[in-house]
Amino acid sequence: MTTHRTPTRAARVLLPGLVAALVLGGALIATPSHAADEGVPSLQLVTLTGAGTSGSSDDAATLLARQDAVLAAVDAPEATYRWTTALNGFAVELTADQVSALESMGEVETIEANSVLPMAGRVTSSGAQRSQLVRTRGRGGSGVVIGFVDSGLAPDSPLFADVPGLGGRTSAYAGECTTGADWTAAACNRKVVGAGWWVAGFGEDRIRSSESLSPLDAVGHGTQVASVAAGNSDVSVRVNGRTMGNFGGIAPRARVAPYKACWAAPDPADDGCATADLVSAIDRATADKVDVLNVAVAGPTSIDTVERALLGAAEADIVVIGAAGNAGRSALAGHASPWVTTVGATRGSILRGRVSVVRGPSLTGASRSRRALDPVRLVLGADAAVAGARRRDASQCRPGSLDARKVADRAVLCVRGGIGRVDKSEAVALADGVAMVLVNNRPGGVIDDFHSVPTVQLTQRDGRRLTRWARTHPRTVVRIAGVAQRPAAARAAGWSASGDSRSTLLKPDVVALGEGVLGATPGSWALFSGTSAATARVSGLAALLRAEHDWSAPVVRSVLTTTAQPVAGASTLTQGAGQVGALRKAGLALDLPTSSYRRALDDLSWSGLNASSIVMSGGGTTTRRLTNLGSRAEYFSVRAIGFQRHRVRMTPVALRLAPGETATVRVTITGPTGPTPLDDGWLVWRGARGSETRVPVAITR
Repeated sequence: MTTHRTPTRAARVLLPGLVAALVLGGALIATPSHAADEGVPSLQLVTLTGAGTSGSSDDAATLLARQDAVLAAVDAPEATYRWTTALNGFAVELTADQVSALESMGEVETIEANSVLPMAGRVTSSGAQRSQLVRTRGRGGSGVVIGFVDSGLAPDSPLFADVPGLGGRTSAYAGECTTGADWTAAACNRKVVGAGWWVAGFGEDRIRSSESLSPLDAVGHGTQVASVAAGNSDVSVRVNGRTMGNFGGIAPRARVAPYKACWAAPDPADDGCATADLVSAIDRATADKVDVLNVAVAGPTSIDTVERALLGAAEADIVVIGAAGNAGRSALAGHASPWVTTVGATRGSILRGRVSVVRGPSLTGASRSRRALDPVRLVLGADAAVAGARRRDASQCRPGSLDARKVADRAVLCVRGGIGRVDKSEAVALADGVAMVLVNNRPGGVIDDFHSVPTVQLTQRDGRRLTRWARTHPRTVVRIAGVAQRPAAARAAGWSASGDSRSTLLKPDVVALGEGVLGATPGSWALFSGTSAATARVSGLAALLRAEHDWSAPVVRSVLTTTAQPVAGASTLTQGAGQVGALRKAGLALDLPTSSYRRALDDLSWSGLNASSIVMSGGGTTTRRLTNLGSRAEYFSVRAIGFQRHRVRMTPVALRLAPGETATVRVTITGPTGPTPLDDGWLVWRGARGSETRVPVAITR
């Protein structure tokens, strides 16, 4: 497990660009990096050869002795962190000369500079949806522990109370409740079964004054993620004295264990999770034997130290769920490894509203307001600044920046940024404004928040159009009204990171709803968006499966993938296998021993793995092994669907499998030669008892 010391100063963070890489089937393998200044030590993550105790027969004492010898060989100071479970390594401050000396040692696998990764979600509203009713299956996650590597937890929420119905603790969880400022042992209970925190990588002197050196969540991100995955059921949602409905997590009877490795900085743009702290949290969660590990951090696109630590968690039979990241389709999805189920995001239906300019354009955006507003004058927030306030603050409608004499009985155009969206509408209301038009200041989606005044949120493009009109028409009058709601199918979120067409591994593995998701924050409720919200849902589903079935982690991950449903209009590089949601009956699984992950890493190839997806360049032949998950013998037949330019054949096309029996299927792909666009589809096995197993296939060039 992890040991650490408290640093005398904050670790110096090196730029991620200082890390070189080797290519492994489209994924990158991090290689040794150097300190920026040769004579100035910086925090380095050093991984030794071989596995941690979760993937080997060595005990912790043996691994620590190896670490001691390596540290002594370069006259290194006391290590900041020691890791022995998920991997064999340490974090220590080294000069460039010491790094160079370690590079030449055969005992050293990788050396990597400590860096800070962003969390994969953001609070988007302090309002709440009318309700979020979650249907759970069977025991609802009873007996399962989900570990959350995130910004901590606000344990005072009723979502994390010790309530009747949690059931007995059947998990082998062995964690403890690490205390700290504002977090006593009483913060843990039968629901919150353990906790820990790590800050040496981020640096104590870099955290926000409101932060707590404890597992307590000051950001809200970790609390939201945990509430969506495993919050108690039937908890009343109250905002501003109003009851909005009842809430429950996906697996409401699952236990939670927060592992705080993400911190708030004075500037919210600098919030994040240092890789040294992340590895320490993963190492501890692995030693604690969580059943599911949720990592809602914009994971690396390389096989770095964080990813190697997650390999150790997978070797301990932990279902590892990671966020793809929110950098858009031009960016590669994070967690580019076969031992992590990487989750992208989809968008669902939102309520719409319309801003109609009298004798001008009519623009549609997101709005919760259903009533039509009488025509009102529109004023730009920047033009309504109170004496002494900056135009920029007034344009963002910050509290106290608006002049009531210019705003009263008018609609105000406010620009995103600086403060929360609903805080802007509150500022408009305090200045006696009657409506708000909120415009995005960058590309992205719009959210139907609960606001203090009737509000329509517009995209950046439409917002610019309305702003230009208002500037050239000083007496602009607008009407604001709701738009009739139409059911909408899920669609891939444009800001969700996509897979790499050069890889032999399909990422993301799946997608889930990730926009406008309701979750708890410290003392309140909020909507949030991002692949972290999607990841929380998938972690909850994994907990349901682990509670209902005695399945290994690879089987659980396979079922999550092969029961997903395709998202219309999205490629497999965007959606993976499709959207997870209601868990349909699983008939087959693509199982594999967890030891095969490390062998594939050592061989620098993913192609031999029995993955629940197929990626091939052009044509060729590959095989997959299918196992009957049912309790009775069953017939299964297969067909290929969705392919446009290639022929995909399976041999055999029908199987009869006894319970637990495994068969090998050969998949042959033929088609045009030379460069062609992506061609993708699914292999669909249907069982005689109603099951359906879908394996996504991406044919790339």
